[in-house]
Amino acid sequence: MGTLEPGLIGRRELVVEERHTAGHLGSGGVPVYATPMMVLAMEEAALAAVDHLLRPGEATVGYSLDVRHLAATPVGMRVVATAELVAVDGRMLTFRVEARDDAELIGEGTHVRAVISMDRFKAKLAAKGSR
Repeated sequence: MGTLEPGLIGRRELVVEERHTAGHLGSGGVPVYATPMMVLAMEEAALAAVDHLLRPGEATVGYSLDVRHLAATPVGMRVVATAELVAVDGRMLTFRVEARDDAELIGEGTHVRAVISMDRFKAKLAAKGSR
């Protein structure tokens, strides 16, 4: 791995569109920013913080997520998700994640990603698929 150390920060920004809403995703009937989309933005922020520092042939994959969605965000409002790397334990990377809209904090939590070897990952996947 490169220099993966606490303090690295990634960011993902978007403007909420109808395709980002709970109603569109089927995760609720309301026309507000959906929790699965908030989680995706948090994961993308974590990727932005570290993936550019990985060695060739490495990637990160989600391992665990503990997030609370605190407030609704309407269509048309900007959302900024951030992820700060707070701990590195071998290949496990722990991030503090949060999302804010133009008015307030809308989500927060912890996300853990694992650094993997793509060659080993693909081999395991191929073996699983041949069962």
